[in-house]
Amino acid sequence: MITDDDLFLFNEGSHRRLAEKLGAHRSAGGVRFAVWAPNARGVSVVGDWNWWRRDADPLSARAGSGIWEGVAKHARKGQVYKFAVTTSEGAVLEKADPFASFCEVPPRTGSVIWDLAYDWGDGEWMATRTERQTVRSPISIYEVHLGSWRRTPRRPHELLTFRELAPQLVDHVRRNGFSHVELLPVMEHPFYGSWGYQTTGYFAPSARYGTPQDFMTLVDALHQAGIGVILDWVPSHFASDEFALASFDGTHLYEHADPRRGVHPDWNSLVFNYGRHEVRSFLSSSADHWIRTYHADGLRVDAVASMLYLDYSRKAGEWEPNPLGGREDLDAVAFLRELNSGVYADHPGVQMFAEESTAWGGVSRPVEWGGLGFGFKWDMGWMHDTLGYMARDPVHRRWHHDELTFRAVYAFTENFVLPLSHDEVVHGKGSLLAKMPGDDWQKRANLRLLYSYQYALPGKKLLFMGSELADSREWDHDEGLRWELVDDDRHVGVCRLIRDLNALYRSEPALHELDGGPAGFEWVQHEEAEISLLSFLRKSSDGRLVLVVCNFTPVPRDGVVVGVPIGGFWREALNSDATEYGGSGVGNLGGLDARPVASRGRPWTLTVVAPPLACVYFVPEPG
Repeated sequence: MITDDDLFLFNEGSHRRLAEKLGAHRSAGGVRFAVWAPNARGVSVVGDWNWWRRDADPLSARAGSGIWEGVAKHARKGQVYKFAVTTSEGAVLEKADPFASFCEVPPRTGSVIWDLAYDWGDGEWMATRTERQTVRSPISIYEVHLGSWRRTPRRPHELLTFRELAPQLVDHVRRNGFSHVELLPVMEHPFYGSWGYQTTGYFAPSARYGTPQDFMTLVDALHQAGIGVILDWVPSHFASDEFALASFDGTHLYEHADPRRGVHPDWNSLVFNYGRHEVRSFLSSSADHWIRTYHADGLRVDAVASMLYLDYSRKAGEWEPNPLGGREDLDAVAFLRELNSGVYADHPGVQMFAEESTAWGGVSRPVEWGGLGFGFKWDMGWMHDTLGYMARDPVHRRWHHDELTFRAVYAFTENFVLPLSHDEVVHGKGSLLAKMPGDDWQKRANLRLLYSYQYALPGKKLLFMGSELADSREWDHDEGLRWELVDDDRHVGVCRLIRDLNALYRSEPALHELDGGPAGFEWVQHEEAEISLLSFLRKSSDGRLVLVVCNFTPVPRDGVVVGVPIGGFWREALNSDATEYGGSGVGNLGGLDARPVASRGRPWTLTVVAPPLACVYFVPEPG
């Protein structure tokens, strides 16, 4: 039952487990319903059991909390319902339950009475996940849109269910060596083409793919295979559909009343009122629900920049400064800090990821140090600069060398994820392969170079699904990936490279352990703009080294002199130009012996062959 303590925390904005209190919950006397509608004249529950009669199951107001509650004794699991909300003006709005744990399959909009009982089998994962998700851990993320990851030939226009996807997704992710899956929003959304980013059901997995237990089965299967699950989550804005949160009790309840703050100009959606205590409790409880109930290992918070700035995508006169005269949304900043503090306090093994595209300082700095409190931030600048550089004809790259080296200026100001995400392969941008210059061979070589360079840099890794297939077609959410490409050697080679990059990345501490600070990275050559060449060292805390040499031109470079700190044999651990990846096979015959000749301030020298449009990793052998 809803206690006085619950009401106090809810109205204070600090309740993080409202999913257990509001919504529909089966009880001995039927089903208990509770909903927040403080400005309503009356609320009742309408559903299958009472023939949708508005006078059959009225709810009672709970003191001054704004909550209406009551028990419908004839309601049962699986039945559809809504709240009939009578506004102060006498209009009746039939609204889906904001806390529904299950919904009808869109385009139907009713909520469904359900329970969330499930017998989990991921105890080993849950007991050990903390150590797998630290700043020092090898985190490589496979980003997935479930509706278009795979379709079956006999049902090309139908979505596979969570249960159908589970064994196939587990097998593919495990075989290619990714540590985590990140799912584009699985929360219920009316418009499939929004990819889930215009949410209406903040507590319900989309019924397009099955029941809540079906989704639990997918997460459970990934966990039992040693794969973490990150969920995209959207507290930045919500769908404006009339059946859902918009003007819920006839007033601007969840959204900000001022259109300069309450309407998102980019997506024609509504923006939460972060200054309202109950809205903060709603959102914090949604985050907790996905972590607690569905065992999510992390949440990636979408469009954080749009939350932080009052003038985001707004022209002069379309926004109002905060009380201090600035452009920062102080309510949103306070909410994000409360959110992250609450998640880390309640779920120490979980990580929070921010998609934040500006230079806001301290996104991944702890709240007590003045930061926003996220664990990681997407490095959107790296993605933009690197893809811009890679799209250039190699003959012009010498003039844009700083697009590669600039990142070193800020690389350790945050805990970064290096994303090659879904946003870069839609809306006419073309696939990653299509962005690459040159003929067919050079396009693939450039793509292999891009991936190898990404995995060599400090920062966790993210690839959108299909990147491993080197598809020339732009992503289409209405079609499955073209899995037939795995029968083509040109595409198989890129898959093999991704698999081997993940294996090397996980096995070599120097490639991941010190991502968060400058001690793990050292330039060797960063001023070779004329030949578009970079080399650098990655380091671990115990002194292990990896040397990386990247040649961004189609001209093989013989006799590249590279200074290294230790002697001995340096094994060629990975070469993106290897024939098994579809390359030309230019390389260093398995490795090189360092000569005791000083070079670039280091006591030993390697004379390296840098293959065309390729990246080579060298690891010194012990002894």
